[in-house]
Amino acid sequence: MVDEQDRLLPIANVGRIMKQILPPSAKISKEAKQTMQESATEFISFVTGEASDKCHKENRKTVNGDDICWALSALGFDNYAEAIVRYLHKYREAEREKANNQNKATCSSSQDKDINEEESSEDKSGQPKVPQQADEVPNPVLEFTANKRDKSGTYVYGGTVV
Repeated sequence: MVDEQDRLLPIANVGRIMKQILPPSAKISKEAKQTMQESATEFISFVTGEASDKCHKENRKTVNGDDICWALSALGFDNYAEAIVRYLHKYREAEREKANNQNKATCSSSQDKDINEEESSEDKSGQPKVPQQADEVPNPVLEFTANKRDKSGTYVYGGTVV
């Protein structure tokens, strides 16, 4: 039998995310962290299950970001889906640019080696040069609340995209 803690999100990560949105002086009880841990795990399982069912019907074995976005919309979380679609688009765009820059760097570095072989990977102080990072894609902030249970005993989820 699978231990319940093994199926839940790590509580330290949940607590860290909760602290990011609260004022620095706020205290979070262990019970609050556990409640959010259970709620967030259930929400992720709920959405992932819907996306997985779609993939299964389409005879696919891999769930991708588009499937998750579709599941969010299908389950009525349109605000989340719209934000995730925008984020996924920006992420893919950044990854393409990163790959293109790496390809250009590889091609130009072999040409530069021929032109200037005495150039090293260290700066003037002898420290290794730090490659410049492409602009990072910002993480969307999703505020999530698990409200009361409905008549069937299922949690009613709600939230906003910030």
